Amino acid sequence: MVGAVQKTLILLLLIGLGLALRSKIKNKTEINGVKEIILSIALPSTVFIALMGIKISVSLLIYPILVLLFNFFIFLSAPYFLPIFGIDKESSAGRTLTMLLPSLAPGLSSFPFINEFLGDESLALAAMGDVGNKFFALNFLYFIAMKMYLKNNQTDAIEEKGKIKALLLSLVKEPINIIMLLAIVFLSFGLNMKSLPTVVVDLFNRASSLMTPLVLIYIGLAVQLKEGKIKLVSSILLFRAGITLLFSVLIITIFNINNPNLILLAVAVPLSSCSFWPFAHISAINMKEDDKNYSKERRTFDLNLAVLILAFSLPLSTILVMGILASGQFFAQTSTLLGLGFILTGLGLAPHVFRKTKTYIKLSKVSS
Repeated sequence: MVGAVQKTLILLLLIGLGLALRSKIKNKTEINGVKEIILSIALPSTVFIALMGIKISVSLLIYPILVLLFNFFIFLSAPYFLPIFGIDKESSAGRTLTMLLPSLAPGLSSFPFINEFLGDESLALAAMGDVGNKFFALNFLYFIAMKMYLKNNQTDAIEEKGKIKALLLSLVKEPINIIMLLAIVFLSFGLNMKSLPTVVVDLFNRASSLMTPLVLIYIGLAVQLKEGKIKLVSSILLFRAGITLLFSVLIITIFNINNPNLILLAVAVPLSSCSFWPFAHISAINMKEDDKNYSKERRTFDLNLAVLILAFSLPLSTILVMGILASGQFFAQTSTLLGLGFILTGLGLAPHVFRKTKTYIKLSKVSS
């Protein structure tokens, strides 16, 4: 327990270091440069090392399928729970949240902590699961974004084949996908880390060692808690975290998972922050509408709300994932996870239920 507390303290100090560096690194391009190093060098190297340590089998396909099930669970649930927060599912805010909430960004918000607390094998399984999430965020959500755009602008006839090809090409070119494919090919031929030249192994090991410190420093640099619909966004994200934990408990129960590491893995990955990819789709459509000088009321998506969701999602997910994994076996029990799930769901709903109750009481007094 002392070791876990010490490790958590070090991780928090690295985030603090990022916060301290904000006065030195203010340029958005420089901050994005740190993010690019993480996603193009440190994270692919870590995932490569983790994948090369497992035995490849058809059974690994269950992990991307389960993550994909979570994506669709949130996506299909959104139209039913958004009205609770006073959001019309057909409004720009409703469409924005429907796009962002089901997506995951485990590379920045959960992979570093899975690697630190659960080890390489768990990280490899998490990376396999992220394949399903990437398909959902890059491809499915793009088509959903275009469908929403066309429905909102029924007079527009657009040709998007070039955009689809560009998205598929970006999926293939993404460093982590290239490295995962390379690792799978090596494993298929019976190769592992011991089979590779020493210089290659050392290169991956040194690049991998950058990941956790860089990710935590980046979180400190990048987090921007902007003013705006703060209460609404925080409530929705707490509710998302709550029903995510309840979904994880359902999966753990259905598959009768008893291994503590697998239980914590089933919790940590879905708790990841919202992904940048649907935001990229939203931004692309917003640019189309900029060209046509659409008013705010005619917009398909609410870009400011999307930025706020991303800004709040990363720190919240980081705190939850790091806290759960640092607690050791405490959260490796369904009863504990159920309790936390209901608490977070309740915290998310409470302000809105209280507000509606207060309004109802006032109206009752007026009518009396």
